[in-house]
Amino acid sequence: MMEVRKTIVLSLPPSNATSQVIVDCTVDVSESVRKAAYCVLANKFPLQSLSIKLRTIILQRGLGDRSLAVSNECLKLMKDEWLIKCCNGDPAELLKYLDVETYELIGDAVMGALLRAGLVNLRDGGSIQQYISTVDGMEGDSVRRIPSVQLMEAEVSLYWRTVCRHLQTEAHAKGSDAAATMGTEAAVYAAEASDNNDLLERILPATVSDFIDLVKAHIDAGPNYRFASRQLLLLGAMLDFSDSTNRKVAGTFVQELLHKPLEHEVDDDGNVVVIGDGINLGGDREWADSVSGLAKKVHAADGEFEAVVLGVVEELARPCRERTADVMQWIHSLAVTGLLLENAKSFRWLQGQAIEPAELLRSLLLPGAKHVHFDVQRIAVRCLGLFGLLEKKLSEELVKQLTLSFVNGPASVSVAASKALIDLGLWHEPREVDRALGKDFSYPDDKKTFVPVNLSDIDDVLNVQMLDLLYAGIEKDDWDNSLSSDEYESVQAIIGEGFAKILLLSENYPSIPASLHPFLLAKLINLYFSNERKDLQRLKQCLSVFFEHYPSLSAAHKKCLSKAFIPVMRSMWPGINGNAGLPTLMVSNMRKRAVQASRFMLQMMQAALYERETANEDDNGNRELPEVLNGSLEPPLECGEEGLAIRIAVEATGFQMKKTAAEKTYVSALCRILVLLRFRSSEQGAIKLMRRLLSHVAGSVSAEKDLVKELKRIAEHLKSVDTDPDQELLQDEANLILGRLDLDLNLDIAVSMPQTPAPRSTRPPPRSRRRVRLEEASSDEEVPSNSVPTVAATISTRSQRASKTAALTKMTASRSIRMDADDEEGSEVTSEEDSDESGDIANV
Repeated sequence: MMEVRKTIVLSLPPSNATSQVIVDCTVDVSESVRKAAYCVLANKFPLQSLSIKLRTIILQRGLGDRSLAVSNECLKLMKDEWLIKCCNGDPAELLKYLDVETYELIGDAVMGALLRAGLVNLRDGGSIQQYISTVDGMEGDSVRRIPSVQLMEAEVSLYWRTVCRHLQTEAHAKGSDAAATMGTEAAVYAAEASDNNDLLERILPATVSDFIDLVKAHIDAGPNYRFASRQLLLLGAMLDFSDSTNRKVAGTFVQELLHKPLEHEVDDDGNVVVIGDGINLGGDREWADSVSGLAKKVHAADGEFEAVVLGVVEELARPCRERTADVMQWIHSLAVTGLLLENAKSFRWLQGQAIEPAELLRSLLLPGAKHVHFDVQRIAVRCLGLFGLLEKKLSEELVKQLTLSFVNGPASVSVAASKALIDLGLWHEPREVDRALGKDFSYPDDKKTFVPVNLSDIDDVLNVQMLDLLYAGIEKDDWDNSLSSDEYESVQAIIGEGFAKILLLSENYPSIPASLHPFLLAKLINLYFSNERKDLQRLKQCLSVFFEHYPSLSAAHKKCLSKAFIPVMRSMWPGINGNAGLPTLMVSNMRKRAVQASRFMLQMMQAALYERETANEDDNGNRELPEVLNGSLEPPLECGEEGLAIRIAVEATGFQMKKTAAEKTYVSALCRILVLLRFRSSEQGAIKLMRRLLSHVAGSVSAEKDLVKELKRIAEHLKSVDTDPDQELLQDEANLILGRLDLDLNLDIAVSMPQTPAPRSTRPPPRSRRRVRLEEASSDEEVPSNSVPTVAATISTRSQRASKTAALTKMTASRSIRMDADDEEGSEVTSEEDSDESGDIANV
């Protein structure tokens, strides 16, 4: 198939229709197909014929491909066809074809690849200094030289920023190599480091003043040069500010950047509309990071950065403290505060400055969180979370306000509060968050669920533990997301990511009992298989990575996955938890999602426990059940498929009375999963326990002949691997196994085994098949819970049935058991022949 796909790719003609098909082949599983796709793109599709989106996709996938051969083919395409033929070897010209303002990371990757490959001529005399010149101008009666700056396009600014960063990195690397070696080798490395430093010095602005003039000119040029301004501002981290004069000039520039108000507009109704995200200085995270990077480089001494920025905060916050500030003044002062709190090295550097931390909390952050404007609330809540991360002991007022903002705020504020609460819980531990509110109590070790919380009752909200509150938030599905600052974020998604982190790092949070982990995992799986909601897409992407790694981390995680199986099925299956009366289509979709979730969990367990399949096929094509993989350690019962099988069997035995339609399909689905699980011969106790449970499980689905036959096959296999099949498992022995699985079942009561041989039925001989089906449609009666149906038959008829059973078993043993929801819509009443199949399990 790989050769076929490769041939198809190579034979496709160039056109708008085939370009997307060929680009899709750049993610083919075969290395040769991916390589062929880049070869076709190079030979048949000129750069100008591809859209900007396709160009960026091609480069992103190719330069990051795991195969060196494929990435080299992509580099060859970019060099020979795009750079040399279409752009005359000019990297800045190539960047113009990639829209670097939108795809900045792609531009970085392209320049990085070209620089590493030596395809950028850095010694052609070009530099940033050529964009700065001086002219003579009059100032009063004197003549002075006035700087003149030539504005850069976005592509040129990114080009020079990546070039300077590359030279600085190379210089540091060669310097480190020189320090780690001796003799001639060290001298060579030192010379290379010196060459890179000299070249960097030639390219960068000659003085700090020139650098500042260059950046200011682009800032003053307006929003069209915002991208170039940020690229040039990042060059400040490469300049030398050891000279006091340079540091003073640069410090004044930093002050100007911090004092620069956020851009905003006023709509037709007179409302102030902030341009940007309304959180970060300058309106976006990248700009705030570039400003903070320059400020930390200029004010590099211990505590100097914190002192300088706190001085600006104190000045900006005066109108806020006096309650005379407008919305933009509030947002500006909080944005600078957020920049400070996010980059401060220690809480102690905030003390003894222009404004004390306690005063900052009381006079700016807490009032901001109560402001009538939602944007002010949102940024203040974010600052409260950052402030709490710096505190050694959480403040009561801070945690209380975050809790109230989480419950009472609009969606955008609740999202910010949920992020803050989760970050504080992960950093300080959930118990410390509770203690801040005076709730010095811990979860019991056997806690398996969360306390229900009435989110509309403030007293209730403030008197529950943090995890109970967050779980109530993830359970609430009527959050108003219309005011959310990011349509891809929601309270449920944020809390879901937080719970995933707690489960991954569970050893760091001993105060959270392990008995809660399966409950949390079950909720995450429910969210992962929930309806398609845009605000949960980011969470689902996060969970896809989480589920890939979680089961393989430790035995505790595997055990958690096994214990979460039944809670997931119960919560997702329609009609089991009182959610009856749903539309037929919704019921069908819910069942399909539940089946998908069960398959997914089973795959997760098997991927974690088995590295590769070792099942062999006999002469008839039947697959033998693998027991132990080559070279792998056997997982304990609680983590293996045996434990999951027992959990499923115990769950199925809980529905022995007259079942509803939902319960019938639920038990049927469980049994279809059960027949897929494997038992190791080393788990003799589990084998004996399952043999006792299987007869009762078969009675629960006696109307489904194919399923009963599969259960019989499993029973026969378990009998064959039972080293002492005649020895019955005692209740005390069963209790030990059930205790390890946290299950409670009295076998003597729950499992009533029929006598051997089974008593003959007194029912009349079978009637016509059509007559049986007519009677089925009018009867809802189920098989009694304390017996497995049996039938009367002659010896010759029994022999024929046994032969037919053996043939059918061979035909069906090698295929995978279907679990589609369409097969679970109803149960079919069995004939006498099918009833014998169910009854035979008790005799195995």
